[in-house]
Amino acid sequence: MAVLLGLLAVLGYSFTLPATRLAVADLDPAFVGLGRAAVAAVPAALLLVAVRGPTPTRSQAARLVVVAIGVVLGFPLLSAVALQELTAAHGAVIVGLLPAATAVMAVVRAGERPSGGFWAASIAGLVAVVAFAASQGAGLPTTADLLVLAAVVVCAVGYAEGGALARELGGWQVICWALVLSAPLVAPPALIAAGRGLHAGADAWLGFAYVSLVSMFLAFFAWYAALARGGVAKIGQVQLAQPVLTLGWSAALLGEHVGASTIVAAGAVLASVVATQRSRVSRAPRPEPTRAPPARRGGRRRASGRAGGTPASRPRRSEA
Repeated sequence: MAVLLGLLAVLGYSFTLPATRLAVADLDPAFVGLGRAAVAAVPAALLLVAVRGPTPTRSQAARLVVVAIGVVLGFPLLSAVALQELTAAHGAVIVGLLPAATAVMAVVRAGERPSGGFWAASIAGLVAVVAFAASQGAGLPTTADLLVLAAVVVCAVGYAEGGALARELGGWQVICWALVLSAPLVAPPALIAAGRGLHAGADAWLGFAYVSLVSMFLAFFAWYAALARGGVAKIGQVQLAQPVLTLGWSAALLGEHVGASTIVAAGAVLASVVATQRSRVSRAPRPEPTRAPPARRGGRRRASGRAGGTPASRPRRSEA
């Protein structure tokens, strides 16, 4: 079930870069990157009010801030700026680094311990992505490449922290609370960016609607639930399949050219995800709630005497 939830989320995420590319063609990238979180915060708040679930504790709220910095602020804004220069297909292959980065953060934040085979497969996928980015940038990554890499790092932190926190709060509660807590920060700059002009075509608004309601909201329901059930490091590797899907959407929806080097890199990344899913990942046990020992009633129990066939030894009265 965890892998299926992860694949469902990845399917939703796979349209994110093409949709962002459509949006930033006509809209300000700051508005796209921050406005999507402001829009998603509205249904998130309504859902929390309707369900009336428990409010996060102070320590959980601090961890939700980490989630928000990674997946609500960092990745959307950095990727939106980068996609002004990069094609969605190019960005998709670099985002293939995200599972490896998530595995590292799972060790740091979620207490997981992947096996040696897991790391070998992840590093193989990482090498394929770095080689691809270098070949497309005349031997060196461009500024836009570095922006996507920074987006990958902060997003990995948000994934690992959110996946661990979802074991306590639940998957959809994590993203809803992260959106609500970050709304006062993202709404003002999004409105300022909107003041620069909102004249855009239908395709741009369709892309913005997708990243707001699916990429920023609904897909996280399945994603954080999958991370909580299957482990952050292992389920995170399912996202290595995302570049392959995004390449297909980029060609079909945007008409972008997908060259041989892109296909080879995507194939190498896909092979690494298969290998990681066959590797073992040790997960830290969940902390058991502390319970008070049961109170004793009526002092010591008398031995039944069934085990030895004789009643418990008692002092006999001397017979006269």
